[in-house]
Amino acid sequence: MNRREFISLLGGVAAWPLAARAQPSERMRRIGALIGTPESDPESQARVAALREGLAQRGWNEGRNLRVDYRWAGTDRSRIRSLAAELVATAPEVIFVHSTPVMSGLLQATRSIPIVFASVSDPVGDGFVASFAQPGGNVTGFTNVEASMGGKWVEILKELAPAVTRMGFLFNPATAPGGGSYFLRRFEAAGPSFQVQPIAMPVEDPAGIERALASLGAGGNGGLVVNTDIFAARNRAAIIAAAARQRVPAIYPFVLFVADGGLVAYGTDGKDLFRRAASYVDRVLRGEKPADLPVQAPVKFELAVNLKAARALGLDVPATLLARADEVIE
Repeated sequence: MNRREFISLLGGVAAWPLAARAQPSERMRRIGALIGTPESDPESQARVAALREGLAQRGWNEGRNLRVDYRWAGTDRSRIRSLAAELVATAPEVIFVHSTPVMSGLLQATRSIPIVFASVSDPVGDGFVASFAQPGGNVTGFTNVEASMGGKWVEILKELAPAVTRMGFLFNPATAPGGGSYFLRRFEAAGPSFQVQPIAMPVEDPAGIERALASLGAGGNGGLVVNTDIFAARNRAAIIAAAARQRVPAIYPFVLFVADGGLVAYGTDGKDLFRRAASYVDRVLRGEKPADLPVQAPVKFELAVNLKAARALGLDVPATLLARADEVIE
């Protein structure tokens, strides 16, 4: 039995009928939520709404028997540390966490309060848990990617833009899983199979995005893979605009990039991860320990294509790719 099958089996056990559970008491329970994206971002609000929905399905309703203290941390490390300490000081029974940088900052503030994460890419490699099956400590949750996606992005982009012979991998070492290495190894290994020269493109700020895309565009036949990290999500407008100016076909890690004008995206459904994470928050509130709840891998992946962006680049989207797409934006 491989890891995915093992985790799916345990996940199935975790999903025993909600009706069979005792309803939560009406006394007010308190949790914290430390989110790694801006409160003003519509996608952030949609994901938090999914978390609330998942909690409500299990009998937890804000204002009635649940108080949630939200903090919106972003990517600045000092701000993350400050908000983490502030949230820990409120003494919540469990803290819900979004993003790897936020998870890292929170663990500097507490090793005792139960933590449930969503959208953390490499919890074992980053030292947050001992293993998927037996997390140990005070942390468990739901990952948002698999390392194999590094090769999958190359495959999809080459299918859509077959003329690409040079492909850059854009990532911020400060926020990317493993400093970028988590996907980079698979990305580089996949390159020769698709007659593509892989190019690592670390950037640390928005100005670096423009420089990287200009270099990629100037070389000709360039394509771009955008890493899944909080830096890319926060700067998606700049990345999409730079790729369009340089006429570089790009594949992104989340559908929201395509909704904002990007060419193609393949990745997990962030709202689904938040909704699933509510099940673990519920179980911790009912007395279970994070150490006994296995980390779960993503189960819902999405492929989206923006036909307007494809036309602007002179690309004909293959019918086979359109047939597989979960969302096609005209």
